[in-house]
Amino acid sequence: MLIRTGDTVEVRSGNSRGTRARVLSVDSASGKLVVEGVNRVYRHIKRSQKNPQGGRLSKEMPIDASNVLLVCSACGKASRLGVALADGTKKRVCRKCQGDLGEVGRSRAS
Repeated sequence: MLIRTGDTVEVRSGNSRGTRARVLSVDSASGKLVVEGVNRVYRHIKRSQKNPQGGRLSKEMPIDASNVLLVCSACGKASRLGVALADGTKKRVCRKCQGDLGEVGRSRAS
């Protein structure tokens, strides 16, 4: 999977269609992403000493990676990703503008 944590994606299907948000986590084994503010559900919390009020906790649940497109930082459009070889390394490439989006398999901090 070419989408990484911290990327900006646009949701293409479901109740949050058209929403642009940041990826919070990626599970490449199951092909799912957790996107900020998308697919929110309520978890009902019973009263306890740790949580004396109880109530409803809202959190994001994973969505399938096929339901999102990466927003290119160069052209600002949602597009599919491609891979290109440059200088002996694999690079993520925007399919619309051919803009470079970083190396494949490397985190942004490296």
